[in-house]
Amino acid sequence: MTTRTGVYPGTFDPITLGHMDIIRRGAKLVDRLVIGVTTNPSKNPMFSVEERMEMVKREVEGIAGEIHVVSFDSLLMDFAEREGASMIVRGLRAVADFEYEYQMAGMNQQLNDRIETVFLMADVSLQPIASRLVKEIALYGGDIRKFVSPAVNDEMVTRIATIGRKGSG
Repeated sequence: MTTRTGVYPGTFDPITLGHMDIIRRGAKLVDRLVIGVTTNPSKNPMFSVEERMEMVKREVEGIAGEIHVVSFDSLLMDFAEREGASMIVRGLRAVADFEYEYQMAGMNQQLNDRIETVFLMADVSLQPIASRLVKEIALYGGDIRKFVSPAVNDEMVTRIATIGRKGSG
């Protein structure tokens, strides 16, 4: 029997409740879900790849299914091929996400047409959540508890205490 493997890529800086929704639902679609934590210096990460991987590993504990957390610094399709994936799982929040993701899916298909891209709509209550916005809210001292788990909230508070809050000077 062939194992169906899916890859859910992202920076997860930090991992949000929106990401967790897609992970839970994506894990039901495949036998093995690989969460690919990528480096993306253009996104100015708050946490290192290693810290993000540990955060994701901790957050996915207890989710049913075979879930692996792996870092990568390559083209997504090369990473997916190495992992033996037959699908890329992507979450969509809004029309703006769709336009970007649609273009990426088309480019990825040109690179490797054996791997399908599957889009999952974010739960309505989670649609506005974006890591970038969560970081911005936290950096200005806002409450992010409705967007992340308690453990991630604590990590964000600790990190911001180290790097300094914006708007406090």
